[in-house]
Amino acid sequence: MQHSDQSDVHIYRAEDGQTHLTARLDHETVWLTQKQMAGLFDKNVRTVNEHIKNIFKEGELEKPSVIRKFRITASDGKSYVTAHYNLDVIISVGYRIKSRRGTQFRQWATKVLREHLVKGYTINEQRLREQSEKLEDLHNTVALLEKTLAGQPIGLDEAKGLLRVITDYAYALTTLDRYDHGTLSIDGTSGPAAYSLDYAEAIAVVQSMKTDFEGLFGLEKDQGFKSAIGAIYQTFDGKDVYLSVEEKAANLLYFIVKNHAFTDGNKRIAAALFIYFLAGNCILYRADGSKRLADNALVALTLLIARVARKRKTPLLKLSST
Repeated sequence: MQHSDQSDVHIYRAEDGQTHLTARLDHETVWLTQKQMAGLFDKNVRTVNEHIKNIFKEGELEKPSVIRKFRITASDGKSYVTAHYNLDVIISVGYRIKSRRGTQFRQWATKVLREHLVKGYTINEQRLREQSEKLEDLHNTVALLEKTLAGQPIGLDEAKGLLRVITDYAYALTTLDRYDHGTLSIDGTSGPAAYSLDYAEAIAVVQSMKTDFEGLFGLEKDQGFKSAIGAIYQTFDGKDVYLSVEEKAANLLYFIVKNHAFTDGNKRIAAALFIYFLAGNCILYRADGSKRLADNALVALTLLIARVARKRKTPLLKLSST
């Protein structure tokens, strides 16, 4: 995976003054290329490469977590995508080479990372304060509008409509703000699912839909559909990963769309089983008989998942009970 070249770059100079290099700071660690490590440890690239191969061969480190590709600009002015290795690899190579510079670089990198984390915390704290102030201003504006319109003649339909829109967006902005700052939690759900959906029943639902659609609708091409259904009942440490009906339903919709197990009709099947599962748990409709999720909202949500699922491999979707 190629990563942006906008990551922080720091200059490292060895204590002897003879070696200096530009180290990238990204994902809370430091990254160097094999060529840079060769210069740091005063060895050739082949030696560094052999040590790195042995690190992976012996299972000391796993490749996916310690290698990233960044675009760099070479001395000839051209840019290249080059593999970089994180601080764990750099330290391990330095240890194997028995280089004193490895210890010096580790001390420098630790100091830089500490300063970066402190700076990042300070910036995030400032952003949080600014966002909180903006949110408070919005709430005050809504409260003022409510107070102002309350004293106006009842016939001001446009003003009331505007107020409803602003109030709706105020809730949306509040929710997004909570998500951005990691304070959004799942509450007000209907509790554990009393009804359980299995593969046999689910595929029967799909088969029953075939009369409404032509072509290759509902034709399975792998085990992805069965996997999607089983995934919502997975456990960790003896407890359900998805505790409530809403969480199971939301992730059922996500998994069926993401797994794309049918030759045709994946989104329609996902939406239908999402509805079927909610109905089976008696929460598809509110107490007054109205739909909990409007048709257009379900369509938009399913299409959004289909778009996001192309880029993500893990479910993030959560459905509240409101």
